[in-house]
Amino acid sequence: MSFLSTIFGDANERYIDKIRPLLKEVNSFDEKISKLSDDELKNKTKEFKGHISKGVLLDEILPEAFATVRETAKRTLKQRHFDEQILGGIALHQGKIAQMATGEGKTLTATLATYLNALADKVHIITVNDYLARRDTVWMGQIYDFLGISVGCVNSDGSYIYDAAHSQKDAERDTLGSFKIVYEFLRPATKKEAYSCDVLYGTNTEFGFDYLRDNLVGDLSQVISPGRAFTIVDEVDSILIDEARTPLIISMPDAESPKLYETFSKIVPRLKESDDYTVDLKMRTAIITDDGLTKVEKMLGMDNIYDERGIKYVHHLEQALRAQALFHKDKDYVVKNGEIIIVDEFTGRLLQGRRYSEGLHQAIEAKEGVKVQQESKTLATITFQNFFRLYNKLAGMTGTAATSAEEFHKVYKLGVVIVPTHKPMIRKNLSDKIYKTEEAKFRAVVNEIKERNQKGQPVLVGTISIDNNEKLSQMLSREGVKHEVLNAKQHEREAAIHAQAGRLGAVTVATNMAGRGVDIVLGGNPASPSEASKVCEIGGLHVIGTERHEARRIDDQLRGRSGRQGDPGSSQFFASLEDKLLKVFGGERIKNLMETLNIPEDQPIEAGVISKAIESAQTKIEGFNFDARKHVLEYDDVMNQHRSLVYKKRQEILSGNYHINIAEEVYKQKEKELGPELMKQVERFVSLNTLDTLWMNHLEDMEYLRDSVRLRAYGQKDPLVEYKNESRRLFKDLMLNFETQVATIITKVQPQQQNANFNTSPTPIIKAPNSSNIGRNDPCSCGSGKKYKKCHGR
Repeated sequence: MSFLSTIFGDANERYIDKIRPLLKEVNSFDEKISKLSDDELKNKTKEFKGHISKGVLLDEILPEAFATVRETAKRTLKQRHFDEQILGGIALHQGKIAQMATGEGKTLTATLATYLNALADKVHIITVNDYLARRDTVWMGQIYDFLGISVGCVNSDGSYIYDAAHSQKDAERDTLGSFKIVYEFLRPATKKEAYSCDVLYGTNTEFGFDYLRDNLVGDLSQVISPGRAFTIVDEVDSILIDEARTPLIISMPDAESPKLYETFSKIVPRLKESDDYTVDLKMRTAIITDDGLTKVEKMLGMDNIYDERGIKYVHHLEQALRAQALFHKDKDYVVKNGEIIIVDEFTGRLLQGRRYSEGLHQAIEAKEGVKVQQESKTLATITFQNFFRLYNKLAGMTGTAATSAEEFHKVYKLGVVIVPTHKPMIRKNLSDKIYKTEEAKFRAVVNEIKERNQKGQPVLVGTISIDNNEKLSQMLSREGVKHEVLNAKQHEREAAIHAQAGRLGAVTVATNMAGRGVDIVLGGNPASPSEASKVCEIGGLHVIGTERHEARRIDDQLRGRSGRQGDPGSSQFFASLEDKLLKVFGGERIKNLMETLNIPEDQPIEAGVISKAIESAQTKIEGFNFDARKHVLEYDDVMNQHRSLVYKKRQEILSGNYHINIAEEVYKQKEKELGPELMKQVERFVSLNTLDTLWMNHLEDMEYLRDSVRLRAYGQKDPLVEYKNESRRLFKDLMLNFETQVATIITKVQPQQQNANFNTSPTPIIKAPNSSNIGRNDPCSCGSGKKYKKCHGR
């Protein structure tokens, strides 16, 4: 303990001590609430809402509201919130991240703050996948439904509302028996109906895309998610940190030909690393050398690629090189049904529908010989960082947040509270075993699994890639060890495999999927008391990590599968000097030392210096990744200001509160021609289309600007400052062009029929204005945002 901690005490302990009186108040209501009949308990919601309508604050009714939820859970789920869960619920209500160990009941804890806040406004609960959204809606929906709080969920394949009377099963979805029964009480609904519920479960991507789609609608009646009051993010570190740099993008196909990607996919494999290009694994870059560029020019039959083909060809070359050198099949992506599907490096799950940007995805498609999809033009985009900052109040839950507390505070203004466990943690975390080569490491892992499996001890093995996952599976099969494999290719069976991972003799080989939203019960699920007792006697669940991850949080997530709720368990990591983490941060030097000392390949090193080197490498990479995410946010904050202003303008247009200002007399004359009602329709339609087109072009301009300002660093200029200055000018031009183009188009509109409906027609029915009045470099009056000479002036 540091000197300051000795004097002032631990900040976390101080916070817990501060909220303990609230816990005492909650407990004081237990006896009174427990004596209520079901009808009296249900009536509490109406009573609380009445208090709130009279100005009573949520904090004032928290103790009785929490006690109400606790009693309801006891009656509906046969589960009673522990005191520690009450502390977690208080932290969530106060807009903090509650760090709770595996098995401590985060899902149940969330019902406390959710119910309290749903009394005043709508609450969104974010999960890491569709399955958990459905599961939690049905599971916790019993509490909300009892108390008269409506609950729904939005999935990628549909939207649902919890309905206790809905019992129609879907045979096709019910293939996993009890693990898919979560559809039974989910009544299909429209997305708008689901969003009208008091409580709504869904994934971060679903909520984010719905926000973007709402800002592309042509009428206010099409908006489905009008507000963002309070959200609780489950596995908050995964969503707010690991996925922070991934932007949500809604796009449309561009007309760019895929042929160039195919051309360069054949050229790049003929280049040699070091001679023709260099690779920096730490920075994730691949750069062509002068010799390599000369070789490429020769293959293309040209003297100078820049002069003869320009930056476009160089861009295709760079992306083909990145696809070849930095992105690997069954690690970064998989090929499935003729498509390239990205694999989440933190969870091991397939990211369906996601595509790498700037042509990288097309370069990988060409490399793997599948159909190259057209490039896309961005219509709307936002990062998760800025999306979640749209909520009035944000809270989160996870088992691993403390190591990223600084980032949570600086980016989201979120404090981290470590909630005490209900029972003491007794898991044994064994020291790492480090081997000279990867092959030696995997042989040692197989031997360790065999040894523990012979005793009947369940073993969960974590790998960081699908490739290593399948490699280890093949080695175990050769040794005759029966096991289950879980990776992104078997994600449909995820729930069933996890449920039995704690049985006697079970061996489960999983990618990082095993680390999130999983509760492995000793003895299997449904639990067998006698089998659970035997598993406890032989040490509980043993977790083996086959490689250290870049982030300590991911390693801690894997460890956390064992030792839940005071159960016995153990964990150990196996590493090699050929692993990426050590390779990047000095593994070669240690390897050379081992060879000098003649240390056998199969002999593990357990020296403190190696363990410190691993911890140091992880700390450095975490810092590096934090800086990268912070860097992305600094740039995206500029775009966020533009986006907020454009979306505000869009709302004004949709609500009829916007009118053009630079042509009042002409506007009045046109209104006399068309009539007030039709004029409103014309003005709204033209304004929306013009704004959307200009915004789409602005997004493209900003992307090019961001790439170009990097080069200004060579001129001793700060790229971010340059980006801000240039973007301010671009946005000023956008708004000026918007006013000008709307005024120009509206004054020249000539409807062919008086009943033209601009609400439903995909394009306005107008006569083209007299082209002789428009300069060739003026904006085209059709509203495309292009210059006249490149549009209707061709």
